[in-house]
Amino acid sequence: MKILVLNCGSSSIKYQLIDMANNAELLAKGLLERVGLKDSEFKHQPKGKDPYMLIQDVKNHEVGINLILKALLDTEHGVIASVNEIIAVGHRVAHGGENFSASALITEEVKKNIEDVIDLAPLHNPANLKGIVSMEKLVPSVPQVAVFDTAFHQTIPPHAYMYALPYELYEKFKIRRYGFHGTSHKYVFEKACDALFMRKGHVKAITCHLGNGASVAAIKNGKSYDTSMGLTPVEGLIMGTRTGDLDLGALLYIMSKQGLSLDEANNLINKKSGVLGISDVSYDMRDIENAAWNEGHKRAQLALDMYFYRVKKYIGAYAAAMGGVDLIIFTGGVGENGPETREAVCKDLEFLGVSFDIEKNTGLRGKLEMISRHDSKVKVMVVPTNEELVIAHDTLKVVTTHDNNEEI
Repeated sequence: MKILVLNCGSSSIKYQLIDMANNAELLAKGLLERVGLKDSEFKHQPKGKDPYMLIQDVKNHEVGINLILKALLDTEHGVIASVNEIIAVGHRVAHGGENFSASALITEEVKKNIEDVIDLAPLHNPANLKGIVSMEKLVPSVPQVAVFDTAFHQTIPPHAYMYALPYELYEKFKIRRYGFHGTSHKYVFEKACDALFMRKGHVKAITCHLGNGASVAAIKNGKSYDTSMGLTPVEGLIMGTRTGDLDLGALLYIMSKQGLSLDEANNLINKKSGVLGISDVSYDMRDIENAAWNEGHKRAQLALDMYFYRVKKYIGAYAAAMGGVDLIIFTGGVGENGPETREAVCKDLEFLGVSFDIEKNTGLRGKLEMISRHDSKVKVMVVPTNEELVIAHDTLKVVTTHDNNEEI
């Protein structure tokens, strides 16, 4: 019961092959970068074998996926004897609009729905579709499943997802909050509840997915109640290169003063802002921390202070929105590996019931661990995310349900 998980970007393909019949064993993983460019880089890591690397031109996603399949089947660095061992392919799809509140078996109608919301995720959905179509051509007999970043957040109530714009814009263009990182927020919430023996349907949790892209979610009684990202992944927290929350009047003012086109403005808020724009050092928090703490770089320190403050503010807002909080979770590259970030965010949260354990937190990286004291009213945890595993589980569930229905 091997599931191939694909995450196709505009010029990259990440993948994992997971054996669901053997305790979700990771058989192989890899990354293909610079798809469509000269000297594409392919890194393949099979379990129990030496890594395999290759540099060659890969003109499109179909060629790239074919390269991945060949690597999985190779006699030296492969892990399967036949492509027939792959029972299904799970695709990470960025945006499902309002059409999908759960993962779905890919059909012509599902592909059309993904295509229909390309305007809401112009950088991601086209690449996701390329991966789906490529697999259909290469292995047409293998069922495919779309797992949507937005699906988990479809339980957010209207008063939280609507924007204060003329209602006709929602009716016409579906302008609303959708949220992202849904598979990550869902996974770490359930993982933490299982570890703490908490009943998911009776827990108010705030999950902080902190990385180059970052979002916070309020999860009330097992369902997403609100989240910081909106129509697009720009809203909310300060990120590596994205502004996060911004006065729209400020953007219009900048466009007017600088004479920016829509494309240039989009580039400004997506690729030139965030901690990179503030610090002028890097979009990587490790570089910014080094500049601030070891080199006395004032703008790097400002970027950190702004970053920490924004996360703390959302935690306070979501605790108020849910009428309290039982559990706060840190995940993502920064959330899992940034003890200084976690300490700064949790400082002065005693009024919420947080009793933070500095000793447990110090030096903790990439490990599931409680970082609040045993008597803390609000539990605080670090939970490494595993979005690929969520995709694999959802894919197996969808194809199994479909097969059972077909038999009936």
